[in-house]
Amino acid sequence: MYEKAKKHFKKADPILYTAAKDIEIKDIKVSDDLFRDIVWTITGQQLSSLAANAIFARFQELFKGRPITPKKILALKESDMRACGLSGAKVRAIKNAAEVVQKGYLDIKLLPTLKDDEIVVELTKVKGIGPWTAQMLLMFSLGRPDVFSLGDLGLRKGIVQLYGFRKLPHEKRLAKLINQWSPYRTYAARILWKVADRKTNRIGRKRPR
Repeated sequence: MYEKAKKHFKKADPILYTAAKDIEIKDIKVSDDLFRDIVWTITGQQLSSLAANAIFARFQELFKGRPITPKKILALKESDMRACGLSGAKVRAIKNAAEVVQKGYLDIKLLPTLKDDEIVVELTKVKGIGPWTAQMLLMFSLGRPDVFSLGDLGLRKGIVQLYGFRKLPHEKRLAKLINQWSPYRTYAARILWKVADRKTNRIGRKRPR
């Protein structure tokens, strides 16, 4: 699908296309463990990739190589979760997510069958999960091709750097820019993250296996 995206960018946005020619992106498949990915994405809220990866790795050690499940999370002591590096707010958000899944209020198996906006609505009902977290799950765990998160700092930096802006453009100009990438805005986002990463030598996050 990335090749189709590049063909679209070649016509719609030559600047993005030029950047894309030197960037390799693999297509993302639907995750086989969406609950783990929810926990992983909450862990990464407002953190650098390096810090988030380290914290999540320590968190996984609490499960001794076994799957992360709602039942097991609800049985964990908050102090043990905090010792991994999770903030109090993230501990509560992860516990909230575990509880709604455990009680059946959020049906993980149903999510892949829903539309993008429906998924955002369902996920953001969980206290501690906002639009950014839902959008990251759409991009990286549900493999949706046309998602963009304007609230992501890395994407905002990528736009400024790639297009040579002094600051982020005003709302109308920005909307026009982003909309021309549709129906491949997820791929545009991943290109922009790569652009921003090169500038700062930042390590990108990878979905756990």
